[in-house]
Amino acid sequence: MALKFTVESFLNLVRQSGLVEADQLNELLAGFEADGVDVRTSQAVCDALVDCGALTDWQAEKLQKGKHKGFFLGKYRLQSLLGKGGMSSVYLADHVLMRRHCAIKVLPHKRVNDTSYLERFHREAQAVASLDHPNIVRAYDVDREIDGSTEIHFLVMEYVDGSSLQDLIIDSGPREYREAAEYVRQAALGLGHAHDAGLVHRDIKPANLLVDGDGVVKILDLGLARFFEETDENPITLRHDEKVLGTADYLAPEQALDSHQADARADIYSLGCTFYFLLTGHPPFNEGTLAQ
Repeated sequence: MALKFTVESFLNLVRQSGLVEADQLNELLAGFEADGVDVRTSQAVCDALVDCGALTDWQAEKLQKGKHKGFFLGKYRLQSLLGKGGMSSVYLADHVLMRRHCAIKVLPHKRVNDTSYLERFHREAQAVASLDHPNIVRAYDVDREIDGSTEIHFLVMEYVDGSSLQDLIIDSGPREYREAAEYVRQAALGLGHAHDAGLVHRDIKPANLLVDGDGVVKILDLGLARFFEETDENPITLRHDEKVLGTADYLAPEQALDSHQADARADIYSLGCTFYFLLTGHPPFNEGTLAQ
């Protein structure tokens, strides 16, 4: 819920946030007045800053709630929230100096010491960083930041301006055979590269396959991938009694029983189920218990 501010108190929030430099803010305000923009209310000032591109809608919403912190992670400026799941939040961000768009996945600080979440997060960073393929979302950086007594761990990835295949089907319905086959072909190329590097994704599904405006498919979220050559006698999935990792509708039978034993064939099975979804609008087996 937006709070009511005076113009000056809102501008102080903007200055404290660091999103707009003081000199730039003064120039913008002078320009608004010269152009006849009504700047007598904080809402009008906020709207004008969004309209000129100085703030994003997400940043403006946060400021209007009285929040001036949490807009930066190291050398990255957060622009908007792209998505939020049980394991992490994903933001659209810009490199402060290079102005390059990227996606940042942040692990919630309350989960850092919870079971295997932090280890999975670091495993994702290692897995994605080892891969370089046009059909796999690239990793740029992995880092952590200390905010008071809180550790913030994050992964910086390529930003894909498009939608997931799941959203595509939900919004537009099943695909024609040729189009669906082309999406799956590209995903298979990316998976083949990951498998050659000794990685299994273990969570291939329509929501983890992104397609950009040029029709290029990119595999997202290697957070459940593991090295074939696992030397740890107590791997993450066994150490924390989390035997089943992945999404049930697309799991291979052997993966439903024990994810630790899944290999590249499980990814191929999941990709086949995804192909079915693209053609029909629903997974092949959407009833019964996980074991069934």
